[in-house]
Amino acid sequence: MRTENQIQAKINELTLQSRSLESRLAPLAEDSPQKDNLKAQLARLEDMIMMLEWVLNAPTGKYHA
Repeated sequence: MRTENQIQAKINELTLQSRSLESRLAPLAEDSPQKDNLKAQLARLEDMIMMLEWVLNAPTGKYHA
């Protein structure tokens, strides 16, 4: 099991990667073949970040017990 600090560090690393991809996406033309690949990578990164944030802030309550 990972510690909270390890999870937060991974979130920070993925966030930096996401910003890097966004900066690479910005100058590309709409019809650029690279754009679809970069968008797919960005979507995967966002999903991974969201899952890690969920781990840090796991839902509580009777339904989730």
